[in-house]
Amino acid sequence: MYFKQATLDDLDTIIDILSDGRNQLAEAGVDQWQGDYPSRNQITADIMQGAAFLFNADDNATVGAVAVVPSPDDTYDTATAKWLNPDQPYRVIHRVAIHSSHAGHGYATQLFAKIIDHITAKHPDIKSIRIDTHSDNLPMQHLIAKMGFERVGEMVGVYHTDDVCYVYEKIIH
Repeated sequence: MYFKQATLDDLDTIIDILSDGRNQLAEAGVDQWQGDYPSRNQITADIMQGAAFLFNADDNATVGAVAVVPSPDDTYDTATAKWLNPDQPYRVIHRVAIHSSHAGHGYATQLFAKIIDHITAKHPDIKSIRIDTHSDNLPMQHLIAKMGFERVGEMVGVYHTDDVCYVYEKIIH
């Protein structure tokens, strides 16, 4: 398993993976990503910032996508949270999806492990990782907790009016 930094040549692949993720959420009755987020412009910005990554299986098949965004992230400006690491640089995991054709193989857990290892190795100044997910997205909440993140608060209306998202943080190093 490995992941690689995405380029503009990967834009359509990422859009396909995230669109599939949007469909998976809709089928599960989760009102996350059911609109214009994440948009093509957002993914292009992630790529240009060096924050977009593709996750590949050992056979080189692309199975997922993720953005790993540097701080500060204004997404959390309105969060009601008791941050574990309020004053130090952090990274944020955003826009995570494993394509449904690769579901059930533990790829999401492996993706998180690779991201955490990558941040620890490449960014020794980073002391924590943040992530958020919709209050109805129980599978993602389970994965986040399984990977050692602590729920530190919530935010309302950041992605869509009235949406409640839970905010998590994990101390590293």
